[in-house]
Amino acid sequence: MTMLTGPPAVPVPPPPPRETGPWPVVAAVLTGLWAVLVTVPGQVTGWLVDQVVLVSGLDRALAVWPVVAAATVLLVGAPALALALAPRSPALRATGRAWTAGVLALGAATLLRVVPPVHHEAYLGALAVTAALLALVATRLDRRRPVAPPAAPFPAGPPTPGAGPTAQAGPAATGAVAGEVGRGGRFGAVPLLAIAAGLAMLLPWAWIGALGGASETLLAGLAAAALGVLAGVLLGPGFWAAFGAGSARRPVRPVLLGGLVAGVTLTMLAAGAGQSGAQLPALVLLPPLGFVLGALDAAARHGGRAAGSAPAGWLVGLALAGPLAFTDPEEVTLLLAAARDVPYWVAVGTGAGFAVAVLLAVGYGVLFARSRAGAPRRGPAALAAGALLAAVAVVYVVPGQPGLYGERLLVVLREQADLSGLPAGAPGRAGRDARAAEVYRRLVATADRTQGDLRRTLRGLRLNPTPYYLVNAIETDGGPAVRAWLSGRPEVARVLVGQRPRPLPAAAPPARGDTPAPTGPTWNVSLIGADRVWSELGVTGTGVVVGSSDSGVDGRHPALAAGFRGGDDSWYDPWEHRRAPADRGGHGTHTLGSAVGRDGIGVAPGARWVGCVNLDRNLGSPARYLDCLQFMLAPFPPGGDPFTDGRPARAPDVLTNSWGCPPLEGCDPGALRPATAALAAAGILVVAAAGNTGPHCGSIVDPPAPYPDVLTVGAVDRSRRLTDFSSRGPAATAGKPDLVAPGAAVPSAFPGGGYTTLDGTSMATPQVAGVVALMWSANPALVGDLDRTRRILADTATPATVPAGAPCGGSRDLVGAGLVDAYAAVRAARATSSG
Repeated sequence: MTMLTGPPAVPVPPPPPRETGPWPVVAAVLTGLWAVLVTVPGQVTGWLVDQVVLVSGLDRALAVWPVVAAATVLLVGAPALALALAPRSPALRATGRAWTAGVLALGAATLLRVVPPVHHEAYLGALAVTAALLALVATRLDRRRPVAPPAAPFPAGPPTPGAGPTAQAGPAATGAVAGEVGRGGRFGAVPLLAIAAGLAMLLPWAWIGALGGASETLLAGLAAAALGVLAGVLLGPGFWAAFGAGSARRPVRPVLLGGLVAGVTLTMLAAGAGQSGAQLPALVLLPPLGFVLGALDAAARHGGRAAGSAPAGWLVGLALAGPLAFTDPEEVTLLLAAARDVPYWVAVGTGAGFAVAVLLAVGYGVLFARSRAGAPRRGPAALAAGALLAAVAVVYVVPGQPGLYGERLLVVLREQADLSGLPAGAPGRAGRDARAAEVYRRLVATADRTQGDLRRTLRGLRLNPTPYYLVNAIETDGGPAVRAWLSGRPEVARVLVGQRPRPLPAAAPPARGDTPAPTGPTWNVSLIGADRVWSELGVTGTGVVVGSSDSGVDGRHPALAAGFRGGDDSWYDPWEHRRAPADRGGHGTHTLGSAVGRDGIGVAPGARWVGCVNLDRNLGSPARYLDCLQFMLAPFPPGGDPFTDGRPARAPDVLTNSWGCPPLEGCDPGALRPATAALAAAGILVVAAAGNTGPHCGSIVDPPAPYPDVLTVGAVDRSRRLTDFSSRGPAATAGKPDLVAPGAAVPSAFPGGGYTTLDGTSMATPQVAGVVALMWSANPALVGDLDRTRRILADTATPATVPAGAPCGGSRDLVGAGLVDAYAAVRAARATSSG
C-alpha cells in the first residue's frame, strides 16, 4: 500500500482536564462546609471542657484533646482525601490535598495540648518543632510529584485569537517555584506587601496584649514562624495555579475560589495553633487571609512570576504571632470572664484583627485581582511595610504594655525550719507573742543559713531573687532551662511555676456595691446566734485583731473604716504597693465585712482588722500567698525587709482566708504546708475556705484547705442545708471540712460604700473567723490556744442538713462537726475561763 505523506504535523497541546459536571464542585463545597463545622465546634467544645474541669476543681482531663484530634482527623480527613484522589479537575485535587494536609497538621498540633498549660514554654517549643517537621515532610512530598511550568502572567489585553490554552502549573509546582517570590527577589514587592498585611494583623495585639518572659516570647515567635512556613508550603504557587492563576478570561477565579479553599485550610492550621484558649482568636483571624493570599498571588503573576511560599509564610506567621506571643492562654479563662479582664481584651483584639483581615482582603483584591492591573512596585510596598512596622512599635511602647511579664519560679529548699520544742509560755496573748517571736527567729535563721549561696548565684545571673522564710524558698525569674538547672541542685526540693498575670491595656472598672445598708443583723448573723452574743453576753470582739488576705479592703467603707487597726504595719499590697487599704474586685471587702463589719453584717463588729492583697484580678501565686502569710506572722512597715523588720508582737490573732492555690496558679499539694504549720506553732489560727468545687467528693484539694492545722469551712444556706457548691471531703491529710457556716446569698460590704450579696464558701469562712474573735474576746486566756478553741467550736456546733443520698461517705466529710454556733461557743469559752 502506498503511503501518502504531507507537511509535518504541528503538535497540539493536550486540552486541559475537563470538569466532570457540577457534582465534584458540589462535593468540594459540602466538604469545605463540613470541615469548618467539625473543626470550629470541636475546638470550642474542647476549650469549654477544659474550663468546666478547671472551674469544678477536677483533675485535668488529658484525653480531651487527643479525642478532639482523632475525631477531627477522621471526620474531615476521609472526605478531603477522597476529594484529592477522585476528581479529574486540578482545582479539586489541589483542594483535597490542601485540606488533607491541613487536617493532618491540625491533628498533630492538637495532640501537643497534653502538655500542662503551666509548662507553656515546653508546649511552644514542641509546636515549633512539629510545624517545622510537617513543613519539611510536605515539601519533600511535593517535590516527588511531576513539575508543571508556572502559569503565564495576566496579559494586558484579550488573548490572541488562535493561541493555544495557557499552560497551568499543577499543585506540584510548589517545589519548582518556591524561590520565585515576585518582583525584586526574596524581599520583592509581593513579600513586602505580605509583611505589611501581617504587621497590620499584629497591630491590635501590640495594643491589647503583653509579652511573657524572654524564652516564652522567643518560642512563641518560633512557633508562629514555623506555622507560617507550613502555611507557605501548603498554599504555595502550585496551589494557586490549580485554580487558573494566569487566566485572561477569569482572573478573579484564583482569588475567590482559591481564597475560599485557602481559608478552610487556614481554619485547620488555626485550630492547632496554640495551647487551649490561644487557638480561639486564631480561628477567627486566619480564614479571611485566604483571600489576601489569593490577591497576592495575582499581584505576583502580574509581574511575571509565581508568588512562591514567602507571602503566605510572612502573612500567617505575623498574624499568629499576636495570639501566641501577646496572650497567656491560661488567662483566656472563664475564671476571668466576669470583669473586663483578659478574655474581654482578647475578644476586642480578635474583633479588631478580623476587621483588619476583611479590609485587607477587600483592598488587596480590588488592587490585584484584575487582568489589567499593573504589577506592584517594590518602593511603595517597602514604604507600607516600614510604616506599619513603625506603627506596631509605637503602639506597643505608648498605649501598649512594653516589657516582659513571664511567670516566676518558686524554688522550695529541702531544709525547712525545725519548730519542735517551742515553750508553752503563759496563757493568752503574752504567751502567743512569745511563741510568735521564737517561730519568726527560727524561720529567718534557717532561711539565712541555707539560702545564701543560691541567692548570690541568682543575683549574679540577674534573675531577681526574692527570699522567703515562712516557707524556706526563693522566688526568681527563669524559664525551662533555669528551672531544670535549679531542680538539679542538691539543696532544692522542687521548683514551682507561679502565675503572673499580664497587665491589661486598661484596668477594669472598680467593683461597686449597689444595695443599701441592712437595717439590722443580717440573716446569716442571726442564724449562727452572733447577734445574741452582742445583746445577751455583751461581747463584740473587742481586743482581738483579724487578718484578711484577699483582693484587698475598701478602707473607707463605713462598715469597716473604724475597725482598721492603723499604724504603719497594718496593710500590705505586694501587687501594686498601695499605701492605704483599697480593693478593686470587692471580694476582700465582702469577706472582711462578714467577719468584723458594722451595720449588722459582721459577726465580730468590735474586733479590729489588718489586711493584705494576695489576689490580683482573682489570680494569685505561691509567692503572693506567702507574701501575705509572712506579713500576718510578722508585720513590717512600708518598704521594710520581712527578714529584719518583722514585728511578731503585732501579728493578728486569727486569719480569714477565702482563697485557694490550685495547680493553675503554681501550687502543688504541699506548697504552703510549712507556712500554715509555722502560723499554728505561733498560736495564730488560720481559717480557710473549703472551696466551691462541690458536689464532687474529695474536692477539698487546693492549699491551704486540706491541711490539718487549718480550720476549714464549708457552706450552708438559710435552711441549714449543705449547698451544692460547697467542696466535700475526704481530704488526703485530715477530716475536712471542720465546720460549716452560712454561704448562700450572704449580704456584706462592697467597695464604694454599698453592699451586695454573694455565694460561696468564701462568704462562710470569715463568719467562723468572727466567731473565734468573739470567743477570744470573751476569754482572752484562749488567745493562741488553738486546740481548745477548735474543740469548743466542734463541741458546740449544731447539726446541718445533708442532701438525701449525698455521696462522699458520712456527714463528717460533708459538714464536719456541723453548723458553727456563735452563742454556744462564746458561752463555752467563758465557762472554760472559770472552770
